[in-house]
Parts: sequence; C-alpha cells; structure tokens
Amino acid sequence: MKQSQLFTKTLKEKVKDEISINAQLLTRAGYVHKEIAGVYTYLPLGLKVLNKINQLIREEMNAVGSQEVQMTALQESKIWEDSGRWSDKVVDNWFKTKLKNGTELGLGFTHEEPIANIAAKYVSSYKDLPFSVYQIQTKFRNEIRAKAGIMRGREFSMKDLYSFSRNKAEHDQFYEKMKGVYMKVFSRLGLAAETYLTLSSGQPFSKYSYEFQTVSEAGEDIILVDKEKNIAINKQDYNDELVKITGVNPQKLIEKKAIEVGDIYSLGEKYSQAANLKYTDENGKEKNVYMGSYGMSPTRLMGTVVEVHHDEKGIIWPQEIAPFKLHLLNLKKDLTDSEQIYYSLQKAGFDVLFDDREISAGVKFAEADLIGIPYRLVISDKLGSKIEVKKREETEVKIITLKLLLKEIS
Repeated sequence: MKQSQLFTKTLKEKVKDEISINAQLLTRAGYVHKEIAGVYTYLPLGLKVLNKINQLIREEMNAVGSQEVQMTALQESKIWEDSGRWSDKVVDNWFKTKLKNGTELGLGFTHEEPIANIAAKYVSSYKDLPFSVYQIQTKFRNEIRAKAGIMRGREFSMKDLYSFSRNKAEHDQFYEKMKGVYMKVFSRLGLAAETYLTLSSGQPFSKYSYEFQTVSEAGEDIILVDKEKNIAINKQDYNDELVKITGVNPQKLIEKKAIEVGDIYSLGEKYSQAANLKYTDENGKEKNVYMGSYGMSPTRLMGTVVEVHHDEKGIIWPQEIAPFKLHLLNLKKDLTDSEQIYYSLQKAGFDVLFDDREISAGVKFAEADLIGIPYRLVISDKLGSKIEVKKREETEVKIITLKLLLKEIS
C-alpha cells in the first residue's frame, strides 16, 4: 500500500469527544471512525488489524477441533422465551424491532439459545458427542452508557464458542483445555505477561466461573492478584470460599485495575432443557446435553492491545496483528530507488506501507510513530544505497544494506 493512496489520514489534535487512550489513538491514526457512542467503523488500517486478530483466534479455536459457524443476528422471540431471557426485566440490553407483519425480533447479544436449538436437530445419540462450535460475529447490546472506546460498545465483534458434552466430567476436560487455549491467544497478542486467570462468583450460569483480566489503568474491574500462583480473584466477588478454591495467600494479594478480555462459563443443562437438546446414552437412557460457553471480543482485544502497547507518540503494535510489518519512508526527491526497495520487499513476502508522499520528514516520522507499525525503514540521499532501520518500541537505529535487512527481518 502506498500511503499517498491510503483512504484515511492522521489527525494532529486530540479527539474532543473521546476520553480513552485506545479511542484517541485509533481515531487519530486513522484506524476507526466513530459513528455514534459505542459504534465504530473500522477503516482500512483498522480492518487489517481486526482481521488479523480474527484469524489468530480462528487458528487457536480450530486447533482444538472446534468448528466455525455463522449464526444470524436477527432472533425470533420464541426460543428466548423458552429459556426466560426475552423479557427486558431479565435482559435489559436487548435491541428489539418488528417485521412488517408484527413479528417481534431481537438483535442477538449472545447465542446460547440459538445454538442449542440448532444442535437439537442433529444430536440424538451419545455417539454425536462431544463437539464444539464457534463464530466470530457482530453482537448488539443496548448499553446505557457506551464508553472506553472500542472496548465497550453497542455494536461489537464477538468470538463465542459453545461446547456440547455428555456429562459434567467430559465438559470439565474441555473447559480446562480452553483455559490454556485462551492464554495462548493472549500470548500471541502480546498480552500474556499481564493477563490473569481470574475467579469470580455469582455468575448467571454457575456458582463460579473464570474471567481473563489484563492489568491496565483503563480497566473497569479491580482484581486481587497472586503473582506467585499467576491467578487472581475479582475484588467484588472476594470471599473465603474463593480464597480456598484458588489457594491464594490473602497476605500476598495485590490490587490492580484490569480489563476483562475473555470469560468461560459452565452452562450445565439450562439451555439444553429449554431447547429439548437430549441424547440417548449407551444404556438407552435419555439425558440432557451438558453445555459450556466461551467468549472473547476481537474488537475489545484490539482496544486492549492499544491500551497496553503505546507510548506518548502513539501505538506500538505487536507484529502478529500489525496492519503492516514494515513502514517504508522515502525522504528522497526522486522515488525511483525507494520504489525499487518497496517492490523488492513485497516480492520477498513482506507487508509494506510505503510513505511516498511529498511532505516533510518530521511529519512522516511523527505519523509513523502514531500509526505504530513494528519496523520503520528510512531511505534518504544522505544514506546512499543503505537503509535506516528502527523498531517502533526501541530507540536504537541501524544503517544496513537491503540484503542484510531482508535477512534480519525474515
């Protein structure tokens, strides 16, 4: 991509109606555009990042044998009435509408009921279990106050995975496996060092469940961290029972603000009962399927990465999800040499943003820092045939040949 042809442009000034760091930087760098509070358009750079996060998540879900589906956002009321979650008194953040024939519909805020209803059409025997399915889909929640930029919105992306097991013991095996899968996702996003498996209580589906919380001053939650055990307890749920379950030392707990970046629930038989999702076991006895739910939001993860990985100049993207790996800045009057290097890098398989614009070097450097691509490459008359290379998170600058550059960044 040549920057002169890029649809978006950066902004110098702070965005007046944004408070959070992620919204400020993503808007100023041209990644997102705010439509209304809690609703954002993902522009070319932002969509590249979001697609990479989606692909990263997809790879880890596929690796444990989960199958991808795409469910509808429009939801009829009946299956939600059967489970008791259609009423606004029970779920207060539905977006609801009506068809012209008067049929009432909702925009899905989660999909336990729909997937249980679908599974009931295909599951009949113990031989059909266990399995899991997931989707990466837009969700809608009528939040009273959308805030924190793309980390809490009214329209957002969600990866929701649902597991189906014959019994609790079989479910628990998959549930434990998913703890590791989630931490692998956070590791690839550059968040693992400050992300803690966090026990909480009073959840709607089970007495206890686990959240994944990333330490950040932008967080809405307070967690109590035991660094030695690498586990935490949500402060609002703290009690002696949770201390006993986790085995933490109350004297060593450190209080930190954190962002919830994922959650995993044991659903039990609640939704299988409502959907008549049953199977016949080896002895011919009919039983309810045991379900689990596992959520993480790619858009929230994108915002969290920005909150964790930035400095006073702008964003610092981890390499796995950066929109481009290399940001090539031309400071020569003639583009010929720079274009040759640009095409050589592309031919070698690198994703490159080429700043070919006729603007000052200072503006190019400032914008490169704001956009946050992992490697900045500079070509100038002063350097001759060599290239100045700098990693975004470092201050050290190297002057090397193209051949050595290709070797180093491969």
